[in-house]
Amino acid sequence: MAVALSMVNSSLARSAKTLSKAAAAIMVLALAACSSQPVDKTEGWSPNKIYAEAKEEAKSGAYDKAIPLYEKLEGRAAGTPLAQQAQLEKAYAHFKSREPAQAVATLDRFMKLHPASPAMDYALYLKGLVNFNDELGLFGFISKQDLSERDQKAAKESFESFKELATRFPESRYTPDATARMTYIVNSLAQYEVHVARYYYNRGAYVAAVNRAQTALTDYQNVPALEEALFIMFKSYESLGMKQLADDTRRVMEKTYPQSEYLSKGFKSSTDPWWKIW
Repeated sequence: MAVALSMVNSSLARSAKTLSKAAAAIMVLALAACSSQPVDKTEGWSPNKIYAEAKEEAKSGAYDKAIPLYEKLEGRAAGTPLAQQAQLEKAYAHFKSREPAQAVATLDRFMKLHPASPAMDYALYLKGLVNFNDELGLFGFISKQDLSERDQKAAKESFESFKELATRFPESRYTPDATARMTYIVNSLAQYEVHVARYYYNRGAYVAAVNRAQTALTDYQNVPALEEALFIMFKSYESLGMKQLADDTRRVMEKTYPQSEYLSKGFKSSTDPWWKIW
């Protein structure tokens, strides 16, 4: 009996020791987990200090570090002009980080929350600029992507933002540049239609070429691309054997562009880099 009790006590001792080690291990793991939690370096910082740090990061080009600081500032300074400023600068940081979707989302939120903000003209300008720069990539004409596959949504959204800016804030410091960019966008959209028309023409899709050139002529006025649009229509009608329409289009072109080199030399072998404005 004594031997049996001794064996039981020994077993219990070993179990207790094992449990003690397990508890210690769990404690170590728990402490390690706690120590691995991210430390908020801004804890205890004033809103002004957070703003200063965010500005410094942005100034150095570290937009990925500036953005979370601006987000912290939005929460810490909620309801103040500083929070509004943080939203705008966060949108700009997203823009510079080539994150247009996040930039536009931030600006849309700003405009919804602060419709009477004195910085509304800048918000509209920045939104237009975000989409404008995105559109420049589409209009590079260096890519081998088919022109018919390019999306014009960004250009049109950019135009609408600039148009709203020019309409609501004609005296804004940003309006002259926005107006110039609007002209560029209109030219670009018309040029896009003409490039697609030429794309169809070069592939023998003459009816589609006529339709696309007609779209440019109908939707846009007084832009350089319309000269080529008329020429594409003339050549397409000619290729389709539609002599009367070809002759009529040629007469319109001769009257509208009497010095046109298209009629004397045909399609240009290369186009001037009209899109390299900014």
